[in-house]
Amino acid sequence: MMSKDDKSNRDQIQFVCLEELVPQNHLLRQVEAAIDFDFIYELVADSYSHTGRPSIDPVVLVKIVMIQYLFGIRSMRQTIRDIEVNVAYRWFLGYNLYNEIPHFTTFGKNYKTRFAASDLFEQIFSRVLEECIVRGLTEHSVLFLDSTHIKASANRNKRIKVEARKQAQSYSKELRAEIARDREENGKKPFDYDDDDDGSEAVTITQSTTDPDCGMFVKGEHERVFAYSASTICDRHGYVLGYAVTAGNTHDSVSFEQIKERIVELEGEILVTDSAYKTPWIAKWLQQQQITPNMPRTNPRTGKGFFRKYEYVYDEYYDCYLCPENQVLSYSTTNRNGYREYKSKSCICESCPSLKRCTASKNHTKVITRHVWAEALEHMEESRYLSGMPELYRLRKETIERVFADAKEKHGLRYTNYRGLAKVRMQVGLTFACMNLKKLARRLFASSSFGDFLGLCSSFLGFRFFKEDSSLAFA
Repeated sequence: MMSKDDKSNRDQIQFVCLEELVPQNHLLRQVEAAIDFDFIYELVADSYSHTGRPSIDPVVLVKIVMIQYLFGIRSMRQTIRDIEVNVAYRWFLGYNLYNEIPHFTTFGKNYKTRFAASDLFEQIFSRVLEECIVRGLTEHSVLFLDSTHIKASANRNKRIKVEARKQAQSYSKELRAEIARDREENGKKPFDYDDDDDGSEAVTITQSTTDPDCGMFVKGEHERVFAYSASTICDRHGYVLGYAVTAGNTHDSVSFEQIKERIVELEGEILVTDSAYKTPWIAKWLQQQQITPNMPRTNPRTGKGFFRKYEYVYDEYYDCYLCPENQVLSYSTTNRNGYREYKSKSCICESCPSLKRCTASKNHTKVITRHVWAEALEHMEESRYLSGMPELYRLRKETIERVFADAKEKHGLRYTNYRGLAKVRMQVGLTFACMNLKKLARRLFASSSFGDFLGLCSSFLGFRFFKEDSSLAFA
């Protein structure tokens, strides 16, 4: 028999308790039980005065943004609309059914006047991560590093060409000293550098007129958008351990400088990355820190039909190369970029039967370059063959790649509505904090649920479980 609901229930007056309306297994209940948010009061104490009208609770302000990133809501305006009608959201904020929800511009105004110049959001990320570490949920021996781009709030057609200077690399002085030493050992004069030459280069870049802090991100032949780049470290369990935000036109090997100190703090033993980080300086730095790199094999960038570089054998004793025809390529010089140049003799090469497969130069001279830190690169290449390395590299799709997928699909990090590096860094930090907090909350809830289940079994069946040497024992 068909029944019809009585719509007069909408007008009924009932006595309800907000606590009873939120399901016990709701995510926000789990988050509230996982961490005490009172630590925020201490972080923002210097940003508030002791006089004037009472402000909105700073914990409420942070929780509002957390709701947005936990559930991937597209904007603050929509977040406030959802809070107004969502009982669980109101419970999480400590508001009843009749409390007025703050205006959607409230957080932005507080950010501009109070939080913009502080490290509040980095501290929140660190506090959540500390809670995960204390509870033994993270594992730092193997670190996974990669970067992902975040589409900027900028029209790619509103752009100009500007002259800029590439940021001087931190290792430039060390590289210059190594080049000078190498040239001196080979009887070459050292290069003369100007006193104001810091190693940076003048370049022409495409800059957005809407958000000058972002950069033109180019992927493949078709995708060209203004974006930011988030370099991220995670462990084998998917907990985010560190991050750094740069413009989208910054190469991964350059942004590595901003996150390398975090790698040292974590005391990782193995670093798993993609081939973008396979550079001489990173190889040298990892060797100095005694960190084992795990990077993929890269195909030689040699023209089709030509000999590969590995077919030329380096003789370390005589410091020369031997070509496939067993001819010698002798040391010539060390250039300003730190590469030793080894050249063949044109009088021998012009009559070589393999000349067309060796070089296309008009003077019939083959040149091979070898970086002054090539030994570190070779050590990096050899580490791929250590036991367990292929299995660890395959974990990237289950760790760092999954972190990026979840951040974009579930937590709204595919694009940003904010403009400026500082605001985007705030969004990235809070998003990763929410992701860690979500994993922490679910892990603790699952553990407590399993404990309740064992307790129920104990009372029902008349025996008890206790953990001893990872086994079950009965009383």
